Amino acid sequence: MLNLNYDIIETDGVITFKNQNTTLGFIRYDNSGEVEYIFVNPIFRKKGLAKKLLKITKQKLGKTLIPQEPISPLGRKLFHLN
Repeated sequence: MLNLNYDIIETDGVITFKNQNTTLGFIRYDNSGEVEYIFVNPIFRKKGLAKKLLKITKQKLGKTLIPQEPISPLGRKLFHLN
């Protein structure tokens, strides 16, 4: 079973989930709400971490997030875009 205990580290424009051993995922964004990059370590995917990163970022900025183009098929699903 995977350890999903992690610390949330915030720096200027980046929120990172890290545990003792590795980075679970991170999001890079700008103040306009544009998501420049979001990544979840393949070992920790399908655990809701990307959605948590987006939620924290949206709460921090207080605005709707916009994916930066080009967006991958997985990103389209995450942002519910057609």
